[in-house]
Amino acid sequence: MTLELLWFCLIGFFWAGYFVLEGFDFGVGMLLPWVPKDESERGVLLRTIGPVWDGNEVWLVVAGAATFAAFPAWYATMFSGFYLALLLVLVLLIVRVVSFEWRGKGDGIAWRGTWLAANVVGSVGAPLVWGIALSNLVQGVPLDGDGHYAGTFADLFSPYTMAAGVTVVALFAFHGALFLTLRTSGELLARVTAAARALSIPAVLLGAGFVAWTVAVAVDRNDKDVLPAALPAAVVVVALLAAAWLVRSGRTGGAFAATAVGIVGAVATIFVSLYPRVLVSSPDFANSLTVSGAASEHYTLAVMSVVTLIVLPLVLLYQGWTYLVFRGRLTGEDTIGEAFAPRAR
Repeated sequence: MTLELLWFCLIGFFWAGYFVLEGFDFGVGMLLPWVPKDESERGVLLRTIGPVWDGNEVWLVVAGAATFAAFPAWYATMFSGFYLALLLVLVLLIVRVVSFEWRGKGDGIAWRGTWLAANVVGSVGAPLVWGIALSNLVQGVPLDGDGHYAGTFADLFSPYTMAAGVTVVALFAFHGALFLTLRTSGELLARVTAAARALSIPAVLLGAGFVAWTVAVAVDRNDKDVLPAALPAAVVVVALLAAAWLVRSGRTGGAFAATAVGIVGAVATIFVSLYPRVLVSSPDFANSLTVSGAASEHYTLAVMSVVTLIVLPLVLLYQGWTYLVFRGRLTGEDTIGEAFAPRAR
């Protein structure tokens, strides 16, 4: 395996890690208006992700930094062409973070309702835009002969990319509901379990449809054979069907693991469908950016590989320890004046 291919796979790994970990706390945010019956239970839901949500966002920073260092041409074209979409994601993430911190600064109904709405908007909007942006890598965007983006913001929207955004929202909502079944108890547990069962149906249907559509787009737009991309797509379908069956059988831990596999498989489907290119050009396919053509020099990739080999295991161990410490179920009432309790620092 060449270093260019290694780093293409690592960037896919970082995106998969971000979607699996940040996905469930986005999902919790989506469920805030519907599952809890009062502010006390809403506070419990927020405290389930309180110690981990900011650590989960580190995976996004790492994915962006790795793309910048390993594939500067890809980073430059993608971040310039998708500038408005990525700016929108940044605004949505900021709104969501502010809602976490400010929700507990007051106790009025209007005050908490405002920040509840802000959290929901951020939790739905960011995954929607991420799905649209990443699916455009496979569908293709207008690039000129120098690899520069030659389209408009409207070129990012199509039936396929919109379906991708909606699918990501549905998968994260299902994933978040399953996470809550592992962290809550009593009547709240019964309601989040019922929500997970209901959300399993659109998650399975949309997830299966999206990966099948992605394979078709890869064959049509990226000159791919069916088989390579169809393998991770099949994993997605099987994993989501297993998650739907497991949650109905009362095995929510297994269902949560299955949705994680399904999300990883969806990211893998996109990256397998994309290789050996990092960004497809449409309608002029010859202008597409390739893995080898967009990569940094060999020495840069070699140094990055050594640093990653040392640092990545430490990061995984620390984050795993954090989840181990905060694995218990929550039952208490929301604490006035605090958005989260406890928080890991």
